[in-house]
Amino acid sequence: QGSVDCPNLEFEYGDADGHGAELAELYSYTEEPELSHNRRCFEEDFHTQVPDRRWLELDGAQQKAYVMRLLDGLEVVNRDKRLRVARAILYLAQGVFGDCDNEGDVLHWSRHNSFLLYQLGTFTAFLELLNMEIENSQACSSALRKPAISLADSTELRVLLSVMYLMVENIRVEQEVDPPEWKTCRETFRMELSFPVHTEEPFALLLFTMVTKFCSGHAPHFPMKKVLLLLWKVLLFTLGGFEALQAMKVRRREELGLPALPEDSIQVVRGMRAASPPTCAIELVEQQQQQQQQQKRGHRSRRPLMKQDSLDIYNERDPFKNDEAGVDEEESDDVDTGIEGELDLMERDAIIPAMPAQRLPIERVSFPKGLPWAPKVRQKDIEHFLEASRNKFIGFTLGQDTETLIGLPRPIHESVKTLKQHKYVSISDVQIKNEEELEKCPMSLGEEEVQETPCEVLYRAMLYNLPQYMIALLKILLAAAPTSKAKTDSINILADVLPEEMPITVLQSMKLGIDVNRHKEIIVKSISALLLLLLKHFKLNHIYQFEYVSQHLVFANCIPLILKFFNQNIMSYITAKNSISVLDYPHCTVYDLPELTAESLEAGDNNQFCWRNLFSCINLLRILNKLTKWKHSRTMMLVVFKSAPILKRALKVKQAMMQLYVLKLLKIQTKYLGRQWRKSNMKTMSAIYQKVRHRMNDDWAYGNDIDARPWDFQAEECTLRANIEAFNSRRYDKPQDSEFAPVDNCLQSVLGQRLELPEDFHYSYELWLEREVFSQPIRWEELLHYQ
Repeated sequence: QGSVDCPNLEFEYGDADGHGAELAELYSYTEEPELSHNRRCFEEDFHTQVPDRRWLELDGAQQKAYVMRLLDGLEVVNRDKRLRVARAILYLAQGVFGDCDNEGDVLHWSRHNSFLLYQLGTFTAFLELLNMEIENSQACSSALRKPAISLADSTELRVLLSVMYLMVENIRVEQEVDPPEWKTCRETFRMELSFPVHTEEPFALLLFTMVTKFCSGHAPHFPMKKVLLLLWKVLLFTLGGFEALQAMKVRRREELGLPALPEDSIQVVRGMRAASPPTCAIELVEQQQQQQQQQKRGHRSRRPLMKQDSLDIYNERDPFKNDEAGVDEEESDDVDTGIEGELDLMERDAIIPAMPAQRLPIERVSFPKGLPWAPKVRQKDIEHFLEASRNKFIGFTLGQDTETLIGLPRPIHESVKTLKQHKYVSISDVQIKNEEELEKCPMSLGEEEVQETPCEVLYRAMLYNLPQYMIALLKILLAAAPTSKAKTDSINILADVLPEEMPITVLQSMKLGIDVNRHKEIIVKSISALLLLLLKHFKLNHIYQFEYVSQHLVFANCIPLILKFFNQNIMSYITAKNSISVLDYPHCTVYDLPELTAESLEAGDNNQFCWRNLFSCINLLRILNKLTKWKHSRTMMLVVFKSAPILKRALKVKQAMMQLYVLKLLKIQTKYLGRQWRKSNMKTMSAIYQKVRHRMNDDWAYGNDIDARPWDFQAEECTLRANIEAFNSRRYDKPQDSEFAPVDNCLQSVLGQRLELPEDFHYSYELWLEREVFSQPIRWEELLHYQ
């Protein structure tokens, strides 16, 4: 599916999908029968306690009294009775759908009951039960002995995690009609999850521990999808989403006395339009036909972009084929495939018959005038520019002095003035400078004041096991990626989607196939979103916290993993229809399900793309950008893994935000790809110019930059690692016998202290004095050596 078939995708990127969609993704289709089981558990108990009444008819006091009775039932020793009570509570959190007439009512009562449950202490009770289940060695050992794990092995865990997820998600989402006590409730819950009172660690850390335990193979029955969804939502709730991040960034810049941000990046990206992607296979076939006609008429013709795009045709036939097998663009030595060919293609858009005629003028007219981003300049760029100018005109340099312009010609003065106008100092620059000063003068600067933010608490808790958490997340991401082949040694992430009895009919197999694909997509979505959140929040909190996480992601092969993910037919991934809308919650709870047929499996989903898959793709591209930005060693990894053709294929998705992050990744490596690649990809180069922020004297389009020289890339990572370790040990390792610990030097107070001496000391004291003091000559010259 090429650019001709792909219309502009009307996709709005945000922290998460719509509220109903996020709740629906909690349940697998194989879990559907459990919804009615939860209802039975609730109604059997409810009708014995409150006969001839419905839950919706009770007033607030009666509802509270009934929930308190249910919570008492969680205290019983019998495991089955506990599970029945937990299921009844889950039914309340699911919105008492048996009493509702439509989906809106179910969602309304789900929110109402979640707030009620929280106010009565349900979350704390379920946290205790979750801790018990995690430590349940009997369940772990029985799961380890089984040849195939199914839904039945994680029943208790799934019920507990579902209740906790529904409470977190319902309380997290704000609505204008919320009463004031709900707003208070939300803040209390956020504080409770961020700053633990009873335990030593935040709730997110417990979930991270579950992830590592699952990946180590000690607990293969953990329902990983639910754990990851809950972990992502807890981080989103406690740390804040993208708009909260932007507000925090603005506030932090004010505190540090830095100038305001030149623009709101969220708004700029939302206002962008998708560009027409590079040439696709269909256009190429038409090109060849046109050239053959021209040759018949006797015209001399060029062969534009033949070598370049033959790769794209090849890859579309076999999306999982490794690019190394094809001809790489950089190796193309056809001189005729140059700028003329690319420009010729740009002019030929109007000739393509498959493109609807009415869409072309709209795209041309609505393209934004002017460049979307204000240019930025770093302090380092001004220093480089002045160093080169002084060397050229005066013959010596003045180090980091950016003020002295004596002896330089007038145009250089103007250039420096323009560069300084666009100079941008980031929060990270200030943090790095402060860190250098603290390392240099630990005594005079004293203790650093660290704000106790939710982010700081989380980092401190995660610090010592952080590498294991990152490796575990990437292992699961690899297992869930559509390009991964099923290996015997890879982890089984399908334990919480496979039923006890495998399907016997073709339709049941189709349904399970859709369910498994959907399950994997949801896992990719949650991991990509939570990794991006962690990176963005740690970067704002302290640059070296971000660098620590980044470095461990890079060491765990995150860069090739993301490229492997994109090395597929990305259009078919984004337009995948792995959902059965009639089986989605809350639809399935209020409407009778139609008979399972091939038509009913596909009915109801008319979207032009899958929201979660496009969301995942953008998140992964943003993570890749965060890992590689300003890191030449990692940019070289992009080049070595031949990412250019993979990324160029991703441009076929006509969505502005996704294209922006692909173009950013192409921009940072253009100078390493060679002149021939740049000549053959002029359309991509012009898209980079139009959409990506300009750095005033960044030589990305020519490759003459001093940073492009391939030397000493390992030193860069080693220096960074040393800085991170120094930061972590200074701030988080507080040894008692530190050389900076206070020492009592007063003779009177030292001699006045009473010391408990051992009993045998009294007997041997005189002997010790004779041997160690009186009989030893004092060598004064040795004392002089120690000075």
